[in-house]
Amino acid sequence: MTTTASAAERTAQDVQQHFDIRVFDAPLGAEVIGLDLAKPLGEQDFARLHRAHLDHHVLVFRDQHITPEQQIAFSRRFGPLQIHVLRQFALHGHPEILIVSNIVENGKPVGLGDAGRLWHSDLSYKEKPSLGSMLHAQELPAEGGDTLFANMHLAWDRLPAHLLRAVDGRRAEHTYLARYAELQARSSWRPNLSAEQIAQVKPVVHPVVRTHPETGRKALFVSEHFTTRIVDLPEDESRALLDELFAHSVRPEYQYRHVWREHDMVFWDNRSLMHLAAGTPDHLRRKLYRTTIEGDSPF
Repeated sequence: MTTTASAAERTAQDVQQHFDIRVFDAPLGAEVIGLDLAKPLGEQDFARLHRAHLDHHVLVFRDQHITPEQQIAFSRRFGPLQIHVLRQFALHGHPEILIVSNIVENGKPVGLGDAGRLWHSDLSYKEKPSLGSMLHAQELPAEGGDTLFANMHLAWDRLPAHLLRAVDGRRAEHTYLARYAELQARSSWRPNLSAEQIAQVKPVVHPVVRTHPETGRKALFVSEHFTTRIVDLPEDESRALLDELFAHSVRPEYQYRHVWREHDMVFWDNRSLMHLAAGTPDHLRRKLYRTTIEGDSPF
């Protein structure tokens, strides 16, 4: 009786699952096989996942049949969650989840259909940009819909000498509005922003090269989507430097292309990577749920 009672009283901290972490033959990324995020996740397993995430920057959790509540709960184990400024695309009853989708119902988009059209790190335009994002596949197209990731640690490690000198000590401005009007003009997905929404995304300034707060590794931290200028440089010099950095940072040898499978959940480190949505044919449905974890002020 004592043994049975003890087993019944075990907490989630004691639970262990058997799963494998298989590293991709790519500049980043690994897949997690055999883990069920719908079941309790013990501290030892969580620590293993946390370490793998730091080491590989992208974790792909295969075959995850989880609810929005379970995705939110797992995401919160890494930190507080951030609410996207486009609240109209939040999952009903779950403001922590942004719907990424090209589906239109009753004449209205159910989610943000053009999310990720430009290379970026999520929420770099906030004082505390995202630590990481989790994207859970709900409905996938028969073709297209891939997501590309680029390793910003490698981009820094292989930065040419002239660019090393140029970025030394530099800071850059990031703003959500940098390409917003352009994206609005290209598609019907982007709604007009209210004065309240605009106030939530005031420009911020971050280091061009940031230090990962958990690993100490340096990474480039500028993107074509959100970075507008290098502070204290003339406009023409700033533009030329950013264009060089953008081109260098997304070289093919730094990239991993994720081809989605049903029920994948992908968890990436926004302090280490940029990502890009490769595009989906307009006539094919795609829907995913995204949670975003708050990080630290870059240094």
